[in-house]
Amino acid sequence: MPIANLILFAAEAVGYFTIMVTLLHFRHRIGLGVFLTALGVMHFMETYLAAVFYVQLPFGVVSPGSSIFFAGKLMMILMLYLEEDAAVVRQPIYGLFLGNILTVGVAWILQLHEAIEPVPGKAADVNFLKEMGWLMVWGTALLYIDSLGIILLYERLGRVIQRWLVLRFMISGLVLLTFDQIGFFMALRYFVGVPTEVFWGGWKAKMIAVCIYTLLFAIYHFYIRRHGATLSQRSISDVFDDLTFRERYNDLLARTGRDMLTGAFDRSRMELEAPQLIRESLRKGAPISVLILDADHFKDVNDRFGHLQGDEVLKAIAARLGQMLRSGDRLFRFGGEEFVIVSPGTGHYDGLLLAERLRWAIASSVNNPDGTMVSVSIGVASAGDDGASFAAVLAVADSRLYEAKKNGRNCVFGHAGRVQAV
Repeated sequence: MPIANLILFAAEAVGYFTIMVTLLHFRHRIGLGVFLTALGVMHFMETYLAAVFYVQLPFGVVSPGSSIFFAGKLMMILMLYLEEDAAVVRQPIYGLFLGNILTVGVAWILQLHEAIEPVPGKAADVNFLKEMGWLMVWGTALLYIDSLGIILLYERLGRVIQRWLVLRFMISGLVLLTFDQIGFFMALRYFVGVPTEVFWGGWKAKMIAVCIYTLLFAIYHFYIRRHGATLSQRSISDVFDDLTFRERYNDLLARTGRDMLTGAFDRSRMELEAPQLIRESLRKGAPISVLILDADHFKDVNDRFGHLQGDEVLKAIAARLGQMLRSGDRLFRFGGEEFVIVSPGTGHYDGLLLAERLRWAIASSVNNPDGTMVSVSIGVASAGDDGASFAAVLAVADSRLYEAKKNGRNCVFGHAGRVQAV
């Protein structure tokens, strides 16, 4: 019987992973909400099974609810982070936490009713509902900590084993599910009174589950995701698409993502695209740099010649930058006279060279209305050494721009300080 249970254990893990990854992979066709709903709807079952349903495996007593489905949920959350971002990850966690608190609150209110039994022997067990509600609240609080921990650990490991994505995936799961097993067992011990041997059996089962999920993740990452991306991006036509086509079309017209004055991408487009470019480069182990550029003394240009003439200078700067950049680079107007450039495939040294070429090109070809030279200051930062997110890298680049301005303007600053003209 333990061997048969072990075979079922592995089959359940494979089945769970296959279904959930399919929903995640095709999220652009069927909507991310399908994946998130499937992830959340099983939370009650996971908690219920963890409290009352156990099987004997060769290495101990195990609950599939905790060892397979909850462990699978945490690994799915890490995959969701890898495919999307942390802002998306927080949605199911916050939803589960608030929903479980609501469950406890509803259970307390329901016991104020004078209930009847239309079917003899089928009375509602409100105490059970409250008990499960508190277990789910505790489990979701742990899930919140687990999710933060597994993402942060995965990113930290990237500094040491950046190219070994599968190994980072496995280590992160092993560590955080060990922590989760300790935390959730304490609640089970308090609410249900489960014996100590359940802790060790559950921990071993979670470690095995992580290994199974890691193997499946490797298969998905190297053989399915790379070759199935085009299919997953295609939209399907159904009644909901038909009903919302006009709204989507109007929304597209309203959000072209272009700055009307300079033709560069605007800030909202930057906030959508730039983090994705950083994540993709870090995931592939490829370099990427961020440049922030500011026109020197631009307020004086507006004060002396007027805002219309100042606008012409900004357009000339943007046009010159556009001529100098590669097709894969992204130019965004950050605000006022500031521009941000995201350059995939560009390491820090090459980013400094690019910044110096841009500075020289503008100084030699863009003039103020009175014919004087326009100069710019540029700060350069690179993903990896200067941060693991776009916000972090941009903040470093901005601080280096500030240093460039403090040091006389019309220069480039990187991690080693001022760059000499080349």
